[in-house]
Amino acid sequence: MMCDKNLIYIGGPTAVGKSLIAIEIAKHFSTEIISCDSRQFYKELKIGTAPPSKDELNKINHHFIQDRSVLDHLSAGEYEKEAINIINNLFKKTKNLILVGGSGLYAHSILFGLDSLPNISKHTLDEVNNIYINKGLTHIQNLLKKIDFEYYNKVDLNNHRRIIRALSVSIESKTPYSSFLGRINQKRNFKEHIYVINEDRDKLYNKINFRVDQMIENGLEIEAKYLNKMKHLRALQTVGYKEWLPYWNGECKKKNVIEEIKKNSRRYAKRQLTWFKKYKSAKWMKPHESINSIIGYHK
Repeated sequence: MMCDKNLIYIGGPTAVGKSLIAIEIAKHFSTEIISCDSRQFYKELKIGTAPPSKDELNKINHHFIQDRSVLDHLSAGEYEKEAINIINNLFKKTKNLILVGGSGLYAHSILFGLDSLPNISKHTLDEVNNIYINKGLTHIQNLLKKIDFEYYNKVDLNNHRRIIRALSVSIESKTPYSSFLGRINQKRNFKEHIYVINEDRDKLYNKINFRVDQMIENGLEIEAKYLNKMKHLRALQTVGYKEWLPYWNGECKKKNVIEEIKKNSRRYAKRQLTWFKKYKSAKWMKPHESINSIIGYHK
């Protein structure tokens, strides 16, 4: 018997307009939205993660939007368990659900499940994270090269979060992280439908730059300064928050910080697009055509 439950995943790079598209589609199907944006989980990150507005949240019931503190980190594995439980319950009363967000690993955990990784202690995670904060990206890249050369050769070496995760698993388990990868995907009780919203590069970069300018106007610096005392937390190793320290130390001008945030946001968008290319069944579309196209696929 064919599965009649549809999980409609709307992915794409930062600032492309995923949230508004998801809301319109959810309204059409009278359903709810599951967020898989791993930084919009945290209530303290009000400006720098561009979460949906109160007005937007009032239109459609959202899950995993600012529902916990940065002190309560939610790993991809923990998110998978929580979200699948919610999704299974919601599917008891609806045929269609919307999953939206650009955090590829968190989306993948719902769509297909994660590789079975050993539990990692908070002590090890904090220790590796502090090595990164104190010694920088090149140092942890070299550590990974020594510990797990196979994963070093295929990971995005600019993605410090993946390197930190791989090092933490390798150190804790005394086994290379790469040896845990490639396990069989989880069987889900729904049919996944993947839609990637993308824009011409110049238009996308203009949207990213405009969003950063809006964040600055809305008080991003004040928010980042208030949260600086928690900069050791993983949630704060995020574009928009980590770039301010040189300015506060008098080492550069504010305009340099803003340009750095824009540059890092554009780099993040590139990494997101690289991730989505691995989904061979995904349908790619422009923002202006996406709402009608996605609704049309599910008539």
